[in-house]
Amino acid sequence: MTGPRYTPLAQSLPATVPFVGPETQERQRGAPFAARLGANESVFGPSPRAIDAMRKAANEIWMYGDPENHDLRRALADHHGVAPKNIVVGEGIDGLLGYLVRLMVGPGDAVVTSDGAYPTFNYHVAGFGGMLHKVPYLDDHEDPTALFAKAAEVDAKLVYLANPDNPMGSWHKGAEIVAAMDTLPEGCLLVLDEAYVECAPEGTTAPVAADDPRIIRMRTFSKGYGMAGARVGYAIGAEELILAFNKVRNHFGMNRAAQAGALAALQDQRWLAQVQAKIAGARGRIEEIARANGLEPLPSATNFVAIDCRRDGAFATAVLEALVERGVFVRMPFAAPQNRCIRVSCGETADLDAFAAALPDALSTAESHG
Repeated sequence: MTGPRYTPLAQSLPATVPFVGPETQERQRGAPFAARLGANESVFGPSPRAIDAMRKAANEIWMYGDPENHDLRRALADHHGVAPKNIVVGEGIDGLLGYLVRLMVGPGDAVVTSDGAYPTFNYHVAGFGGMLHKVPYLDDHEDPTALFAKAAEVDAKLVYLANPDNPMGSWHKGAEIVAAMDTLPEGCLLVLDEAYVECAPEGTTAPVAADDPRIIRMRTFSKGYGMAGARVGYAIGAEELILAFNKVRNHFGMNRAAQAGALAALQDQRWLAQVQAKIAGARGRIEEIARANGLEPLPSATNFVAIDCRRDGAFATAVLEALVERGVFVRMPFAAPQNRCIRVSCGETADLDAFAAALPDALSTAESHG
């Protein structure tokens, strides 16, 4: 009796996933977390209009969602001042990254990213046989100049850059990235992940034309709009590239209720403004907690704060594990030297109170193990 005949590529891949979910950790520890501050979700939640729209759509959940995402694409186009032909909607940025890599990357094709940047992109590249080339961060910022130089060196098809950055929360002015694109090699596509741009200062968005063939910009409803569980992302790009997604995407992949919720959320910019204010306040509180414990919070343009534990990755890991033991879910960068930090998502007052209460003991435990 024979088993499934996997491809050589599939056989060569490790049985890993980019992230271990908090639910998995809760099952392992046998108790729920008191504060869920690791996944960069918005605990402030979606617009009440979005919730109401999804409740109403539940009555029609027996139908597939619109495979063209017509109404949402048109609303997004109006919101961004582009044409619907420049918008593709998908199952979160993660889903869209998978489709893009499927379109662009074959075995051995070169792709460039930063060492320690968002790992799900790397996961997709490996899954299609691409060859990843990495450059280091520069002062806890992704380095566009180095990324584009490496892309020219290895003849990369794609170069990935998140602005603002995950996991460090750092950012560049959008105009600086567009200026650096003058050195992007011919035939290389910049994948600009702007998942956190609603949390960032004015001027962070890249001022680039939607039909510029050198770039595709990724956006999401998971962060500022508070709809991580609905899995709604979209990309802005040149018409030819956007049309190419139709060759590989799951045309019925979008949940009907999620489509309705995202449309309602987009139309409630007042709610988004309230969330943005709460994020700013929570970042300030996280910074205060860090400094009160002798740690250094890094400047952030996201809905989380990276906190420098002032030691090495082993110490930061010990701090993280001690926080998890005390019921506070956080994460950390996985590559040196950024792994000297832990990363704490913005939360409500009770969430941050729990973090503040657990941190001194966590640091003490980490010190004793060091």
